[in-house]
Amino acid sequence: MAAHRKPRQRPLTGPAARTAATLTLAGAASATAFQGVGHAAPHLTPAQVKTQVDKLYQEAETATEKYDGAKEKTAASEKSLRSLRDQAARRTEQLNTARSALGSTASAQYRDGAIDPSLQVFLSSDPAQYLDRAAYVERVGDRQAAEVTGVRRQIGQLAQLHSEADSALSRLRTQQAGLKKQKTTVQSKIRAAEALLSRLSAPERSQYESQGGSQDGLRGADRSAATQAADRSAARGPVTAPGSRAARAVAFAYSALGKPYVWGATGPSSFDCSGLTQAAYRAAGVSLPRTTYTQINSGQRVSRSELAPGDLVFFYSGISHVGIYVGHGQMIHAPHPGAPVRLAPVGQMPFAGATRPVAGT
Repeated sequence: MAAHRKPRQRPLTGPAARTAATLTLAGAASATAFQGVGHAAPHLTPAQVKTQVDKLYQEAETATEKYDGAKEKTAASEKSLRSLRDQAARRTEQLNTARSALGSTASAQYRDGAIDPSLQVFLSSDPAQYLDRAAYVERVGDRQAAEVTGVRRQIGQLAQLHSEADSALSRLRTQQAGLKKQKTTVQSKIRAAEALLSRLSAPERSQYESQGGSQDGLRGADRSAATQAADRSAARGPVTAPGSRAARAVAFAYSALGKPYVWGATGPSSFDCSGLTQAAYRAAGVSLPRTTYTQINSGQRVSRSELAPGDLVFFYSGISHVGIYVGHGQMIHAPHPGAPVRLAPVGQMPFAGATRPVAGT
């Protein structure tokens, strides 16, 4: 009986070797992927969820303030571009009118014929009358030369306007790209925070949202000393604002209590943090810039010990959050998505500074 020997396998080379290597890698990747299937995300305690969510919301708010700033610049660029285009349209109309006038003058000269002035004296039946007409024609010629110069100037101005409009359009497109990037960043941070919050039980999430992401924990028994002090001081009643405009801003903030946080919103039905403070002072007849990092430089800087109702209070090292101080260590602010405009202790977040937009009036 003949022996059955296993056929010798030749080593793979060229395209066949590359194909085999590819299949091997793909198989390894699939095996790795399947190893991960069925493994749940690591369990986080409510406190850990809260810490991560607070961080995500702070990062989202930082991105929101950058978005607000980019949106403001974009709006200014759009307005500038519209103005430049309107000016260019008006200059174009003026230029066309001037060109038409010059064309009519040139046509009239052509019809009359360009005869040498010395010959016209001899041909004229009334030389005195001719000389009078010649002086008039000379003046007309001077005026025509001035009109030509004016047309050339208008052409130059129109070209400059078109150049400025092109530059404004380029800036606008850059700002729009930045705006889109900031919007994506904000949305991704908020989605990540919402995904974490979905791990909480209904009571835990309700507790978190009722506290607005404060530093006093998820359990009612763990409320911080700062929150308890704020509650006690609130019972003492409102504090009078130092001036009528500050009082109107505080009154507006109170009227906004309960309205939802929407990033990028400036009212009247929803707000982000700097949108609320801007709207409050707009109601008081005071114009504030749009973002936290510009609002902190509006008005007189004050220390924490000098706070008075109507002062703006800022938080975090990047000046990414703002509220309006209302007295007794409390502020009104728009915390983050899911947490409406509310009253909260100033000690709830890392204090970064304060400013007084109006002084005693």
